[in-house]
Amino acid sequence: MSFLELAKKRYSARSYKNTPVEEEKLMQILEAARVAPSAVTFQPLYFVVLRDEEMRKKVAATYSHDWLMEAPVIIVICGDHSKSWRRADGKDHCDIDAAIAVDHMTLAAAELGLGSCWVCDFDSMQCHKALKLPPHIETIVLLPLGYAADKGDPERHGKERKKMDEIVFWDSSIT
Repeated sequence: MSFLELAKKRYSARSYKNTPVEEEKLMQILEAARVAPSAVTFQPLYFVVLRDEEMRKKVAATYSHDWLMEAPVIIVICGDHSKSWRRADGKDHCDIDAAIAVDHMTLAAAELGLGSCWVCDFDSMQCHKALKLPPHIETIVLLPLGYAADKGDPERHGKERKKMDEIVFWDSSIT
């Protein structure tokens, strides 16, 4: 499968089968995150892998939709802003590093036949408390993983995405 085919295959799965994720597949997904680019290679990220039902319940309670608990694995992507690279104007790249790592993870999951979904609309402070994280660590993304019980629409990119001429500007400014 080409990279573009893989990118189009990935979708936000919001329903999961009650099937455990194999350790080997989970480790491949985590390896994809580990090797993801990080600004100046500072690597300010941490990945809390939750397979225990009680821990998943605590974290799922920080999100307003019940489907999250269906996933047999939830990975909480965390960052340490004190260890991330900052541009000369002060822009912190911790969240950018997290986005790159999560994107690698979602693509690796899709390649392995697993579903995933970025979840950013959760109570970060409640999640932080549930995981008993140190004060300097922020919870950034919840990433449920598992065998999807739903299907992505293969035609969605033609219908839901902007056309190329709306987002690409050749040799000119955005107008």
